[in-house]
Amino acid sequence: MSTMTIQDASRHSGLSEPTLRYYEDVGLIGPIGRDERSGHRRYGPDDVNAIEVLACLRAVGVGIEEMRTYLANRGRGREAYAEQRDLLLRHADRVEAEIEAQRARLGYLREKAAVWDARHRGDPGAEAAAWERLHEVIPYLGVGTR
Repeated sequence: MSTMTIQDASRHSGLSEPTLRYYEDVGLIGPIGRDERSGHRRYGPDDVNAIEVLACLRAVGVGIEEMRTYLANRGRGREAYAEQRDLLLRHADRVEAEIEAQRARLGYLREKAAVWDARHRGDPGAEAAAWERLHEVIPYLGVGTR
């Protein structure tokens, strides 16, 4: 591979062209070389490699500053391995907390639907059981009872 246009780099990485320009503006990538005649960006192999890393980090929700740290650590070699691991594990912990929050939301929705289903069927026993399960889920939503 020689170089890629911004359109090619966008298609390759899944990042939009404005995102690629933004990443260059904030110093995550680049400076990107330019075609001598047209002045258009030309992404080289190292640029594409960095873009691929950024696309993956973005896909898992890593923020700009953490991306900046991650890329800087890549150039530091072995001395940064532990820092890289810790950065990724901190983010993994955040993702895990988000998953748990989503599970609580899902549990609430399913139990609330079970209440309405039991009412629809005219089954007071099933409704009471659904209310009990619902009250077990509510504290995990971070709200008071409703």
